[in-house]
Amino acid sequence: MFLTLTLLRKGIPGKQWIGKYRRPRQITWQMKRNTLKQLEREAESEYWISRPYMTQEQEHGHAAERRAQNWLKIKEANFANFPEHKRITDHLSHLRITKNWSS
Repeated sequence: MFLTLTLLRKGIPGKQWIGKYRRPRQITWQMKRNTLKQLEREAESEYWISRPYMTQEQEHGHAAERRAQNWLKIKEANFANFPEHKRITDHLSHLRITKNWSS
């Protein structure tokens, strides 16, 4: 059908690069080179991923101390920004409830 449409109409209907009856894109040598480079990069990544740096036993809990230290730093930083506690005497000091009339 594609061949018949092309032979009879002498062209591609509508936009030539999009749609059902679009013109197929030519594969250039740059496209082939880029695809090969991408496949080689993926193969190298798979190679390195398939060989773990640490065993399962070494990996279990290896960063617990560092994570605890980081959590303490974050917690201390949050508490440093926290305002001081306000007592009820601070709120009611303007009332001067302990002041005597005689003095």
